[in-house]
Amino acid sequence: MKILVVEDDHETASYLRTSLSSAGQLVDCAVDGAMGWQMAMNGEYDLLVVDRMLPHTDGISLVRNLRQRGKQMPVLMLSALGEADSRVEGLEAGADDYLGKPFALNELKARVGALARRPPLADLSTRLSVGDLHMNLISREVCRDGQVIELQPREFRLLEYLMMQAGKVVTRSMLLEHVWEFHFDPQTSLVETHISRLRAKIDRGYGVALLHTIRGTGYCLRAPD
Repeated sequence: MKILVVEDDHETASYLRTSLSSAGQLVDCAVDGAMGWQMAMNGEYDLLVVDRMLPHTDGISLVRNLRQRGKQMPVLMLSALGEADSRVEGLEAGADDYLGKPFALNELKARVGALARRPPLADLSTRLSVGDLHMNLISREVCRDGQVIELQPREFRLLEYLMMQAGKVVTRSMLLEHVWEFHFDPQTSLVETHISRLRAKIDRGYGVALLHTIRGTGYCLRAPD
């Protein structure tokens, strides 16, 4: 696996390179956000490890810009800012996981391994459909009744998970774990806010609702009978 580490602290970058290389990974390093952007856009990396606080371009902006340009490799974000709001901001930008500093080496390796085990898009069905709602996982285009729907990266991931679980009730905890990689409840309205935004985009103006709230349980995306 080829990994890009974007870290401006020389000691931390060297530690990450040595540790990940000893585990059999190929590791490149970028010393700031601008360099990380160029390398991530022009190189073929399987995973990125990105510090949140970077010179020139911060980690949040770096990840958000990569997602907007269609780069979907897993991203593990590192930060000394460990509060829930900071983790939420990193995940909202498009990071797949978030690890606070200081961190234990075994936890870093475990998280990198977990991200690496995710099946690539090529191993999945490239199209999902629920009624007249369609998603192309390669072009990342979503349309309903022939009309293209613009989604933010996290909205896309939320809809993707709901479509993969079409007809089933998914709980708030399931969404936090599978869409945000939270194994804890951040005690925010994160899920509710995104569900509301997603519902407005995929249901409003189409006459028949696909996204349903199951009171006291969770949510269900289903086509009308």
